[in-house]
Amino acid sequence: MWTLFDNRLKREKPMNPPPRTGEEEHSQLLLISFSGFRWDYDQDVNTPNLDCLTQEGVKTKYLMLPFVTVTSPSHFTAIPHCIFSMPSDWDTDADNSRFADCEKGMRKGPDGIFFLHVQGKKAASFRYPGGGAKYKGEAVQRSLVEPYTHPNSKDTEQRENIDTIMTWFTKEDSDFVTLYYGQPGNMGHRFGPEAENRKLMIQQMDRTIEYLVGATETHSLTEHLHVITTGDHGMTTVKQRPDVNEIPLSTYIKFRDLVKFDIVDYGGFGIPLTKLGQEEALYQALKNAHSHLHVYKKEELPEHFHLVKPDQVLPIVMYANSGYGINGRMYFNKGSHGFDNILMDMKTIFRIFGPDFKKKCLAKPFNSIHIYPFMCKLLGVTPKPTTAPWRSPRKCL
Repeated sequence: MWTLFDNRLKREKPMNPPPRTGEEEHSQLLLISFSGFRWDYDQDVNTPNLDCLTQEGVKTKYLMLPFVTVTSPSHFTAIPHCIFSMPSDWDTDADNSRFADCEKGMRKGPDGIFFLHVQGKKAASFRYPGGGAKYKGEAVQRSLVEPYTHPNSKDTEQRENIDTIMTWFTKEDSDFVTLYYGQPGNMGHRFGPEAENRKLMIQQMDRTIEYLVGATETHSLTEHLHVITTGDHGMTTVKQRPDVNEIPLSTYIKFRDLVKFDIVDYGGFGIPLTKLGQEEALYQALKNAHSHLHVYKKEELPEHFHLVKPDQVLPIVMYANSGYGINGRMYFNKGSHGFDNILMDMKTIFRIFGPDFKKKCLAKPFNSIHIYPFMCKLLGVTPKPTTAPWRSPRKCL
């Protein structure tokens, strides 16, 4: 799981929108992302509160996600405020500050829903990946970030997080707030998606939903707050020895000879940055190395990945068949993601409730790229132009 968190409470120079005039009515929006909440996790345990959301609002069977099916790319697709990139001089970038290259991704001005100040709105982020991003030294109205190792697994803390964002809506008049939980993804990684620990965590997250609904009523937000509940990826069981022949890249290549930097050992994908002049050597060494490993030059990637044109994609990308982890040197998780985004195990949940939505509305599955214009519509702001046709649960408004 990739995150861009650190352990500072960021109070950078805020992007202050113009003050509101009069007692104007306005919609507010909360986007909650549960890490690794696979689309069917509510089907093998009792989740009365998630079920209630279906009765009180909108549900899709599943939400389709982009490749690579990991945390940061998925979040940056839903809220396209940054560009996901790997700089060529990564090894000199000590704090990984350009991992989310916001300046490069906003050549024509601040983009993405975090920068709502340009349309007179206030945005805030509670531990959402990339929520601490800045544009020309300015940050969003509020941004709370956390260390990568933060456990995020206690009932009490999850409820305290909700209490905090309720005050952001009521005391600070925020228009849009994001909230991220590292569960049930952590449990899925550690124990596997079919484990009892994961099922218990789903029941805990269901109690968190119950607390959230109660908090909106307690804070008198039910008339103008809309809540989107979704996730960043699914989860599948990792196949391991002695049952299968795993994919240890170090068996086929010498990293020190060919690779300058790599992102592997994260599950079903790998992104190597080769040393100068070594791209073809690496490609030839790996392309037929393992029957469950797929190695592509950028221009040959499958069309449904939509990665051929972006110049931030490195020349070589690899991914594995479902359940086969790509191991640079070692891998210990029992559950993982990062696999082909067409696989059902990689899909996540999507629920909405709020005053503008029909009840008991079942919408068709859609791609997470369409969350952004949909949220802009709810907030009454103009989204940046996109070439993709807009498919989202508009019929349920």
